[in-house]
Amino acid sequence: MSVLARASLAELTSLTSGIDLPQVEIVKPAEIGTLMVEGRAGGGGRRFNAGEATLTRCVVRDGARLGFAYALGRDKAKALLCARLDALLQDDARRDVLMTQVVTPLADAQQRRTDDASRRVAATKVEFFTMVRGEG
Repeated sequence: MSVLARASLAELTSLTSGIDLPQVEIVKPAEIGTLMVEGRAGGGGRRFNAGEATLTRCVVRDGARLGFAYALGRDKAKALLCARLDALLQDDARRDVLMTQVVTPLADAQQRRTDDASRRVAATKVEFFTMVRGEG
């Protein structure tokens, strides 16, 4: 689900355009709300509230399977599509096709973007060291 949540609606739409996605029952329509974002002092210390983020959520039903989606931002169409995909990924007959044609390409693209960003950051890394004066 994290791969789908990090993808854009354009990416999801283009990768699912050739796939016949059945209609699903909307249990909870896509709705926009806010989420409190927490941080930790020093990365592992005491928690503090960093602020709020906008979140869109949706729940659908495909037969006996429920599909859930939570995505940052205000894109109701993306949340609905992610929830549909979540429900369909639980179906053994559809999982392999969706993993091969949608999830794996998205994960690969996201990994490439992360690697590119890491390389750009590493190129600007500065090594600091302390010199000791030779005075006695």
